[in-house]
Amino acid sequence: MLQCLSAAWCMRVLEGNRSTWYFVLLVLVYVLYLVFGAVVFSLVESPYEDLLREELGTLKQQFLQDNDCLSEERLEQFLAKALEASNYGVSVLNDTSTNYNWDFTSALFFASTVLSTTGYGHTVPLSDEGKAFCILYSVVGIPFTLLFLTAVVQRIMVFSTRRPVAYVQRRWALSKPLVSGVHAGLMALIVVSCFFLIPAIIFSVMEEEWNFLESFYFCFISLSTIGLGDYVPGEGYNQKFRQLYKVGITVYLLLGLIAMLVVLETFCELQQLKKLRKMFYLKKEITEDQLNIVDHDHFSFASVSDPVASLYSMNNGDQSILFFNVISASYTCAIAA
Repeated sequence: MLQCLSAAWCMRVLEGNRSTWYFVLLVLVYVLYLVFGAVVFSLVESPYEDLLREELGTLKQQFLQDNDCLSEERLEQFLAKALEASNYGVSVLNDTSTNYNWDFTSALFFASTVLSTTGYGHTVPLSDEGKAFCILYSVVGIPFTLLFLTAVVQRIMVFSTRRPVAYVQRRWALSKPLVSGVHAGLMALIVVSCFFLIPAIIFSVMEEEWNFLESFYFCFISLSTIGLGDYVPGEGYNQKFRQLYKVGITVYLLLGLIAMLVVLETFCELQQLKKLRKMFYLKKEITEDQLNIVDHDHFSFASVSDPVASLYSMNNGDQSILFFNVISASYTCAIAA
């Protein structure tokens, strides 16, 4: 008897807090995914890091042996200064001395990476005034960019997703989940082709030191707003049409970000994903006003046995109030269910 009661109690606890248990499971899976990524990156990248350290150490010792008049301390000071300048986007190499980081097109590219939160990190403000302005510019610009992107995506969604799905659904009498799923897959395929594959081919041609994988990697890191900064286009020696190239990259990043948001919004509207999200969300609490409406509008079959006659006997105002109460009660009951 006690076992049956305890089992029933456990079932009630599990059923009553299902979203909480799903959320706990989600947190555990996410933590495990983070650990899995850390383990894989560590195993894959550690050997390459050790090899690079050995090569740099060998080159440093060889350089000191070839230049006896140069002490290791002076070499360390020079390298530290060179690395510090490199972190600010200034290189000591002769083949990059003609590339300026703060001409108009480069500054425009930098502003776009700041507002889109991509932030490659290859170019950063040097002065205190520039750093202070960057803070103020971002505080205003990032929310403004989110507002701008939201407005643009909302309008594009009407013509790219909602109307085509509704038209196909009515035209061929297909189920909405099926049409929406196929449409989302086609949208993803088009965006991948137009903003990943084709640009990767172009970048692999324009950037002499990039292969296709590195170009595709740059496109993904940029449009996902990760922005690691290990690959930045237009920074090579004697880059052809560098000014125009930088402007083109800025436009590409903006359009690509919009396309990515459209695809994400399209997938978020799928019924399957909505059901999946609801598994981890807390249920909406019914407000006191909604409870009062439900209590007030509990209609029995006897009270609505002749609704047509009742409606005809009312004036327009009473009809509107009754109609509003019926709809409100139905909507509230649907939420509660």
